[in-house]
Amino acid sequence: MSRVGKYPVPVPSGVQVALQGRTVVAKGKNGELKLDLTDDVDVEVDASQVAVKPRRDDRRSRTMWGTTRSLINAMVTGVSTGFTKSMEITGTGYRAAVQGQDLVLALGYSHEVRYPIPQGITIVCERPTAVKVSGADKRQVGQVAAEIRAYRGPEPYKGKGIRYTDEQILRKEGKKK
Repeated sequence: MSRVGKYPVPVPSGVQVALQGRTVVAKGKNGELKLDLTDDVDVEVDASQVAVKPRRDDRRSRTMWGTTRSLINAMVTGVSTGFTKSMEITGTGYRAAVQGQDLVLALGYSHEVRYPIPQGITIVCERPTAVKVSGADKRQVGQVAAEIRAYRGPEPYKGKGIRYTDEQILRKEGKKK
């Protein structure tokens, strides 16, 4: 029995969830998200909750049961409140700014790094060393944040680079004389 899949997904007010064929559609104030269902699960949509059930009693159906429930929960949360990833930039001369549809990063290279902001994602720089990535799709927000972090990941000796706000960097001791 799936410990995740057995619980129904609560649908908050202001969010409509509909089943169109084998596609679950969630609409809310932050937009619309769709999820194509596999043939291993069935979804029942009520006014206040969404229930996921496995079609068969085999291993794949049971694994997709909990996965599908988690994906639907992320969709409902995304269209109602959205997701945010906060990042900090550490290093002398390292900074970020939003110019038009690009995030411009100065990361100690001989050139500025320009990252085009994808559709459905909002990037805000409160300070030159703080970047906040937000959007309705949890997977896309995490992917964009990971791509930005990959330009200059945090290094363990001085801690310079781009890191998530809640991330702990294990610092190493420098070389000894």
